[in-house]
Amino acid sequence: MTSVRLPVDKLAPHINRALNSLDAASRKVGLEPALLELVRARASQLNGCAYCVDLHTRDARTAGETEQRLYALPVWRETPFFTDRERAALELTEAATRLTEGPVTDEVFDRASAEFGEVELAELIWAITVINAWNRLGATARPWPLD
Repeated sequence: MTSVRLPVDKLAPHINRALNSLDAASRKVGLEPALLELVRARASQLNGCAYCVDLHTRDARTAGETEQRLYALPVWRETPFFTDRERAALELTEAATRLTEGPVTDEVFDRASAEFGEVELAELIWAITVINAWNRLGATARPWPLD
């Protein structure tokens, strides 16, 4: 589907501006751009947001990501293509995105804490939170057409 269901961004522009500001703030971090795009793409896959999957896989390629790793993202656990740091970020992303399965466990949080300093971990959690907000808009309202 490429048609817009409800242009929530235009119908509630004050809220859209606020989310855009939060998104901009979540990008002013010390984390690697390619890592952030992997996180955004993986959350978008899980949430079924076609627009965001398209956007963030393109952004990941721009940030230097390879086709092989992007294709393997849904099965990252079964491949040797990701570093321990990336695996920890992807695991945290999946846990924080799938909250209906339960809260993020101490084990998942501890693995992420082992790979990221406190500030980095806070920035990562914010990035995961923001992409999940965008995904919910995209998967529900489909406010942006696919090119």
